[in-house]
Amino acid sequence: MSGHSKWSTIKRKKAAVDAARGKVFTRIAKELTIAARAGGGDESTNPRLRTAMANARAANMPMANIERAVKKGTGELEGVTIEEIVYEGYGPGGVALLMEVATDNRNRTVSEIRHLLTKHGGNLASSGAVAWMFETKGIIQVPSEKVDEDELMMAALEGGAEDMTNEGDYFEIVSAPTDLNAVNEAVIDAGYKVEEAQIQNIPNNFTEVSKEDVPQVVKLMEILDDHDDMQKLSASVNFTDEMLEGLE
Repeated sequence: MSGHSKWSTIKRKKAAVDAARGKVFTRIAKELTIAARAGGGDESTNPRLRTAMANARAANMPMANIERAVKKGTGELEGVTIEEIVYEGYGPGGVALLMEVATDNRNRTVSEIRHLLTKHGGNLASSGAVAWMFETKGIIQVPSEKVDEDELMMAALEGGAEDMTNEGDYFEIVSAPTDLNAVNEAVIDAGYKVEEAQIQNIPNNFTEVSKEDVPQVVKLMEILDDHDDMQKLSASVNFTDEMLEGLE
């Protein structure tokens, strides 16, 4: 889990920039639309939509934006058709990359993703090439300020969580994908603020990366994550504090 957690920390450092540019809202809006299209617009009967709604509220997304995104998914409002696609690839040093995108033009998106990978020392791979190196988990992040770790752990476990780690300025709670909503609701009901709750792909096999390759790997991951269609990005690198030294 440490590799995933370190990447989460890197992403958090650019969250303010993403928020200022509206990127966070765009990403959440796509997830709301896809979730509503797949399971309907009632969050009480659509667990995926319920999680997306919780993330939207945590990001202070205006209710008008939330409702518009949901109505696009249910067909109450016209909009482009957004589809989910998973791309697999490799980065510098042979790092495996799993890229989940939401796009209204798959030809444009795959062309852009391929270009970014090639430009920064990677390449696109065939379906199934790296997916086996990842495990799907529910991930919840709770800001650690004024939080009693034992009490949070108890609430999470009672909700069905598998594990919890202290990542400094936030706690990361791990669950089975099917238990994400139950754990999320248990944590919120216990009075804690959830910053993010989503299904993510976590590496269960790590690629050994030389210190020389680390800056290139981080740069590629940041560029890919910044792509307008990128929803979730996972990599098989086990970042350590020592590896990330000097990359601030």
